Amino acid sequence: MTNVAEQETDGSTHSEEPVDPEELVSQDLAELEAPDPHPEPVVYSGSDFDIEGLVRRLERDDIVIPTFGRDDAEGPVVGEDQIETARFQRGFVWNRPQMDRFIESLLLGYPIPGIFLVQQADKRYLVLDGQQRLRTMADFYRGEHLGKPFALRNVGDEFRDLTYRGLPEDRRRALDNTFIQATIVKTDGSAASLDAVYQVFERLNSGGTQLTPHEIRVALYAGPLIEYLTRLNASPSWRALYGPESPRLRDQELILRVVALYISPGTYHRPLKKYLNDFVADHRNLEQFPGDTVEQRFNVSTELLAAKAGPGQDGLRSGSRQVNAALTEAVLVGLFRRLDSGDTLDPAAVKLGTEELLADSDLQRSISRATADEDAVRTRLAIATKIFAQR
Repeated sequence: MTNVAEQETDGSTHSEEPVDPEELVSQDLAELEAPDPHPEPVVYSGSDFDIEGLVRRLERDDIVIPTFGRDDAEGPVVGEDQIETARFQRGFVWNRPQMDRFIESLLLGYPIPGIFLVQQADKRYLVLDGQQRLRTMADFYRGEHLGKPFALRNVGDEFRDLTYRGLPEDRRRALDNTFIQATIVKTDGSAASLDAVYQVFERLNSGGTQLTPHEIRVALYAGPLIEYLTRLNASPSWRALYGPESPRLRDQELILRVVALYISPGTYHRPLKKYLNDFVADHRNLEQFPGDTVEQRFNVSTELLAAKAGPGQDGLRSGSRQVNAALTEAVLVGLFRRLDSGDTLDPAAVKLGTEELLADSDLQRSISRATADEDAVRTRLAIATKIFAQR
């Protein structure tokens, strides 16, 4: 629970140069590297698929390659009503030389890495790892990539300018019958099985553009709660406080942290990613979730903070241009609890409260070092609750 963009887990900071939104920052890396004390076992099996069969399954959506919650050059996002764990993969990243050489490797019979699939309760497969290979095969068979003919260019003379339909019959049959190994992880949609898949994907999440812990979470636990958080994240008052939307969903994760600590503070435990995964699993479909109350508390609190007489963006920062996640948790949870009393609160009082918070030495320690420790979380929430209760 460190600064969103620059604070290390030991409290030290990087320079405040603009952060590349595609790069993992120290908080992301710390969360990914934090061990789960009780990892779930996973059920998996091995299977071989012929390439023609893989392409055929892709075409009829028996194998699904979801994109990361947005429309892009590869086509529309797969709807969350179609798959249980939507928005897994980031954009297609291979360039044409990589695609051409992969197809050439298949034609030459070279060994290639296997793929990882998740078998869902509806028996369809979701791609866990291997999207570039599968998309390249599908494009080659279709004869088109990004609206342009897919003829091999960056290959040896034997295959240059060939398309799938232009392959000699023996080559085409050999390609169709080439087998690719697949590791199939099974999930029944339960929290335990999804946690196991999370563990698997986290360990495969390397190279290229790594996903953040929350991006993995959004993929695995897609549903009404994630859509609810998306709506809160679009709130004008929240956007005025936080700034532009985070391409890596760090702002949405911060809202999740606030909501979880407001509803279930007593269950907080390290590592943070596991705590948040458990919370989302428990409320994935908004079961026993006080959605109207939380949304009202969130909107009123952010409006008070963003008001002209309120603290503004400084209320969520601690001597930095970056939002401090630990401070934001304390401020918002403290305000939520204050609003629970039913008494009115004005922006000027909120500003005085945030100034008192920032001047508190115990609060400063709890938001600067070892901020994910249970004691640090309890300390800052208690201080904020007490200060705002007096306003």
